Amino acid sequence: MSNHHFLLLSLPAQSHINPTLQLAKLLVRRGARVTFATTSNGLKRMKNLPKLEGLYMETFFQSSEDRTGRKDGVNNYLEEINRVGPRSLVSLLQTHADGGHPVTFIVYTIVIPWAATVAHQLQVKSALLFIQCATSYALYHRFFNSLDGLADQIREKTIEKSMISVDIPGLPTFSYKDIPTFLFPDDQNHSSVSLSFQDHMLVLGRDLNPKPLVLINTYDALEKETLEVLEKFNVVPVGPLIPSAFSDGEDLSDKSYGCDFFECDKDYLSWLGEQEDGSVVYVSFGSLVNLKKEEKEEIFHGLADSGRPFLWVVRSLSNGEENEMKTMLKENGLIVPWCSQIEVLDHKAIGCFVTHCGWNSTMESIVAGVPVIGYSFSSDQPTNAKLIEEVWCNGVRAKANEKGLVEKDELRRCLDVVMGSEEIKRNALKWRGLALEAVKEGGSSYNNLKLLLN
Repeated sequence: MSNHHFLLLSLPAQSHINPTLQLAKLLVRRGARVTFATTSNGLKRMKNLPKLEGLYMETFFQSSEDRTGRKDGVNNYLEEINRVGPRSLVSLLQTHADGGHPVTFIVYTIVIPWAATVAHQLQVKSALLFIQCATSYALYHRFFNSLDGLADQIREKTIEKSMISVDIPGLPTFSYKDIPTFLFPDDQNHSSVSLSFQDHMLVLGRDLNPKPLVLINTYDALEKETLEVLEKFNVVPVGPLIPSAFSDGEDLSDKSYGCDFFECDKDYLSWLGEQEDGSVVYVSFGSLVNLKKEEKEEIFHGLADSGRPFLWVVRSLSNGEENEMKTMLKENGLIVPWCSQIEVLDHKAIGCFVTHCGWNSTMESIVAGVPVIGYSFSSDQPTNAKLIEEVWCNGVRAKANEKGLVEKDELRRCLDVVMGSEEIKRNALKWRGLALEAVKEGGSSYNNLKLLLN
């Protein structure tokens, strides 16, 4: 039984909450008391919350609306949280102390670096839960802690994007097309998100006592070279942070993260059950990507022309688009507004995953052993797509035209390559095996979590 009381802080975005809540469940199963905290609006939107003895839900910021998915709202939203959040966190910590359950360890996700400062001021141990890959962390460190002032050169536009490249020992060179997009001024979230990551690097670089940890949702075998580079920075892999039924097998009832923001029915599982093993193309671009009309059209025609059955998650379709697609679908495909992705990827009918390469989706595909087509848009997605194609070789990266559009013929080409490559399928299964090995008793991530609790 652990004597720890962990406070886990996360912004109300699906990609932030999923791994954070999964870590919370792991800590509770190891005997710790855990309080999970997000914004008031985020907590209200979370459906099917896990009910575990020792897991408690709180809020650290009172919000009337969630603006994390709005182009006009992200920067203002983060500014407001950065202004009010530290005071709210201090108040929350005091409430728990007064109630006889003082917090002994704060774990916070990306974009809220002030949590580490509060923890240091109150002499509470802390850790950043880095919900992207270790390679992205290394890229941020290179940008913000380099002696050549690369981040300042980019911000001040004294260097051309096409001239930028970053080398990480043991990995291919990363060009500007492979680097997280919000590091560049032309990204809509550059002003707030880039500065927030810079603050993370500054806080973690200070000579603090206790020294902040960096917990990363990855595992030793997957990013061996990068983790060796980061060894001196207190980096601890604890992933994949995936529901237990699909990973360590300790709790077979744990089949979802327990925090979906969107409703879904399960008709698609019946449809999948009617398809041949390994035949279905699953397409989903996460909770934040909103496809343009021409993007939807190219994807739809690429899928339809391939002749392969497909399951496509599209969160918003106009009546005209929906009617047109249903008319053309016949029995070859199914379009749904949302689904339980981890269940879908684990289904034996799935043969390929067309994904935006968000880190959660990438890890879910790895744990499921499903080959990938990387169709990246922004944030850390291009970095993950590069790793998929050039390092792990468990998929390919779709190439956009000069307008930034992936055309239907390119999607068909990628489908032919991935669905027809035995080498890609073998690599996907190899990384699955190593992922499961890492999280089971005696594995590297299992042992790292055990050390954290001790």
